[in-house]
Amino acid sequence: MRELMIRFIREEQGQDLVEYTLLLAFVCLASAALFINAGLTMRNIWTVANNTLSAGASAAAS
Repeated sequence: MRELMIRFIREEQGQDLVEYTLLLAFVCLASAALFINAGLTMRNIWTVANNTLSAGASAAAS
């Protein structure tokens, strides 16, 4: 039992998995933040475009 515990403590294979998981979690959070910001920017662009087209259509109809 003692040898099993010592081998478990010295084992470093699982450490790589934890490091890659943390790295992946960081990349996912950074990507989510960028997508949220990009979504807000796209909404603003579509709002401006919609308002401009509506004003143009109103002017053309008059």
